Amino acid sequence: MPDTDDSRVIRIGTRGSLLATTQAGTIRDGLRARGHAAELVIISTDGDRSAAPVADIGVGVFTAALREAIHDGRVDMAVHSYKDLPTAEDPRFVIAAIPRREDARDALVARDGLVLGELPAGSVIGTSSVRRAAQLRALGLGLEIRPLRGNLDTRLNRVSSGDFDGIVVARAGLARIGRLGEVTETLEPVQMLPAPAQGALAVECRTGDTWLTELLAEFDDADSREAVTAERALLAELEAGCSAPVGAIAEVVESIDEDGRLFEELSLRGCVAAVDGSDVIRASGIGTPGKARELGLSVAGELFELGARELISDAR
Repeated sequence: MPDTDDSRVIRIGTRGSLLATTQAGTIRDGLRARGHAAELVIISTDGDRSAAPVADIGVGVFTAALREAIHDGRVDMAVHSYKDLPTAEDPRFVIAAIPRREDARDALVARDGLVLGELPAGSVIGTSSVRRAAQLRALGLGLEIRPLRGNLDTRLNRVSSGDFDGIVVARAGLARIGRLGEVTETLEPVQMLPAPAQGALAVECRTGDTWLTELLAEFDDADSREAVTAERALLAELEAGCSAPVGAIAEVVESIDEDGRLFEELSLRGCVAAVDGSDVIRASGIGTPGKARELGLSVAGELFELGARELISDAR
């Protein structure tokens, strides 16, 4: 690695929410632990300034302003929730690290400690996600799904205030801000497949900033990168965007061959749901670590064969 410029303060761009600053703070603290000066720089994004559903205001609403801040030199790098990034690559930037991923599953926070199966028909559930809403409807529980935006604290308060009987959010976010105790049910992938790259962070900097790219690579987790690569390849191939009713989860798993030797495989499950919950198309596949993109494309192709194109078109 090139010699460090001891006078350089690494400026980390982040949104201003508690969750975003907590996520970025883990990278800042990691850099400081390695002897580097680092600070957070709060960047306001279109997603923060609008209360409209993400599906209405477009892909990249939480990440475009952060990327522009990197590009114009206001910050050196940014920490994103990876699921918020558009799938199209931007040659100006490099994802230097995908740290070890948090639990990717969705979680229910409901009144009176209830799980989904205990909520009576007509219960009002809040979610900001078309994907979650579609899969909740597909469960056939007779729940009323209403849109819900705001930071995690705001959304949690809508349950305690009685505005909603429950909300569905990413379990990873609750873990990162220390609110896992409010989860009443963690939703298994057979109930609800999470968003591609949910629970993963993308640590991004300028292409060509070799010193910083190499430094940030120390935070990279190989298994998390493999899983996220497969999931996002599936999403990109479906041309669905991060606000579409597409779920996916990949995992590096250990298997045993016929001679009793352990080896690693990459498994991927994906689904596309009708917005009204009338249909959910599912597909899965197994691949080799190192060929994550190929696995994502393969499972996407199977989803297309099963009719995913029509469901995605209807969702638009």
